[in-house]
Amino acid sequence: MLLNGSDIITEVLIEQGVDTIFGYPGGAILNIYDSFYKNRDRLRHILTAHEQGAAHAADGYARATGKTGVCIATSGPGATNLVTGLATAYMDSVPMVAITGNVGTSLIGRDAFQEVYIVGITMPITKHNFQVRRVEDLAKTLRQAFRIAHTGRFGPVLVDIPKDVTAATTEFEPEPPVQTGCHAERSGMSLDAVADIINHAKSPFLFYGGGVRNSGAEEEIRALIEKSDIPSAYTLMGAGVLSYGERNNLGLIGMHGRYSANCAADHADVIVAVGTRFSDRVALNTSLFGKNAKVIHIDIDPSEISKNIPTHLGVVGDVKEVLTELLPKIKEQKRTAWQEQVGQWKARDYVPKDDDSVIKPHQAINAICELSGPDVIVSTDVGQHQMWAAQYLHHVKARNFLTSGGLGTMGYGYGAAIGAQVAFPDRKVVHITSDGSFHMNLNEACTAVSFGLPVITVIFDNRVLGMVHQWQAAFYGGRFSASEPDRKTDYVAVARGFGAEGYHCRTLAEFREAFSKALQSKVPVWIDCEISPEEIVLPMIPGGKTSADTIFH
Repeated sequence: MLLNGSDIITEVLIEQGVDTIFGYPGGAILNIYDSFYKNRDRLRHILTAHEQGAAHAADGYARATGKTGVCIATSGPGATNLVTGLATAYMDSVPMVAITGNVGTSLIGRDAFQEVYIVGITMPITKHNFQVRRVEDLAKTLRQAFRIAHTGRFGPVLVDIPKDVTAATTEFEPEPPVQTGCHAERSGMSLDAVADIINHAKSPFLFYGGGVRNSGAEEEIRALIEKSDIPSAYTLMGAGVLSYGERNNLGLIGMHGRYSANCAADHADVIVAVGTRFSDRVALNTSLFGKNAKVIHIDIDPSEISKNIPTHLGVVGDVKEVLTELLPKIKEQKRTAWQEQVGQWKARDYVPKDDDSVIKPHQAINAICELSGPDVIVSTDVGQHQMWAAQYLHHVKARNFLTSGGLGTMGYGYGAAIGAQVAFPDRKVVHITSDGSFHMNLNEACTAVSFGLPVITVIFDNRVLGMVHQWQAAFYGGRFSASEPDRKTDYVAVARGFGAEGYHCRTLAEFREAFSKALQSKVPVWIDCEISPEEIVLPMIPGGKTSADTIFH
């Protein structure tokens, strides 16, 4: 059939299983939006307040569903407004396809109105990108973008399309959806050698990251941990794989991880790292991390093997497939002596003090878990509240916790919550943020209101830029440079101005009451929680240090 470029874009999106796209229109993509209008019964478009919100919404949609998220923006500033969202997805291996418009091909390179070289700008922060100069190449390129985004190590792909290409016509032939998934040809060391080291280890330790979630290997990792009786921990991207309180779940590892998890890593004779990349927030001192251990690294990306930490055995492949093949080779055993040692470290884990007369972050998070149930989807922004959420949320499902790990993007959380709520309209979505982060994304409240998305936003309002403030107190002699903004925002009034509901809370009882009401609301709700600026994230290991340097007070 003969179609113009815009209708080809719509048909390929639908062909690839896309039902929702997040974006903002503009001159260079008006042809595409005209096609969206004509096909509005087949493809839902969510108009965000800002293109960055669209990128974060596509990201949150992808993380919550496991599908490829899609966003669209016009040329120039519309395209550049996607950059932070693309970088966020790239650092956390999130499958996304971003479509940008551009000026006509005859104007490219002439500094035309709203022209930028978005392919060059995004080259370092996308898995791949394309500029389509001929309508005949459009369908093939879009299909390739979906295949690249959602195979191997996931990531964002950008497709830039000049306006004249969206208007030109060519023959279009429908095709089945492209084949996607983590599947990759396995390479590296023999799994017999891996199993032999694990089976003969005296004090093994395992930690895992987002690769477990992306491959859907939650049951396989649990089976390995239980069968071999290995104490384990998760990175920020791995939160939710094991249930909170499981015997072999030591919790978060790294700078703000549990003391027991970091001690186990520092004293293990074998470390098994699964679907993770040894970031500097986990391996704070690469020369000392796991210095007594043989390191086994299982990951889909060969470039990660021995990149940050020297690896004794590296296995490249899809985590689920590797673990499925490895499990029969693992000996079932109990590691009594090692578990007793880990138990001694667990007895020294930091435990925050309760105080019902105020709002303590850990108590508020416990209340969120208790009142909203195990199916709640939680998104966060970045800072102290993010670490408290990672430490104290009772994660039970790997796709229920949406946060920016690698890039650490303040302003991520509201867009991600919107993406998750669009994907799951019948589930509760809670956005945990702070007054610092929330000022970067509260404009997306208009999106939530317009589309009837009852996202609950919990604001930990300490009137400072919390994590910066904490570091300045600890390492800069209390010189609080630009971390006490003295803002006067009335969140309840602003929420109502957007058409949402708002509450202000000073005590735990007030918070529980407000949150209970929010769960019954059909519109977005903001809950402003006063917390002390003296609240800090503990424990903490300073950069370049080890578990021996853990700060508890």
